[in-house]
Amino acid sequence: MVNTMKMAKKPDREEYQQHLRLVLLGIAGVGTIGFIIQFVFAVITFGR
Repeated sequence: MVNTMKMAKKPDREEYQQHLRLVLLGIAGVGTIGFIIQFVFAVITFGR
């Protein structure tokens, strides 16, 4: 664990923003997929 902490470095601003974009894009993607699935099932059950 000590060796890992010695090798670790604080990310610079550009790297941090890139990781933040990827995380937010992933969250938005999962949310969109969930919304589409919920919408499809709502349409299917409303038609009955």
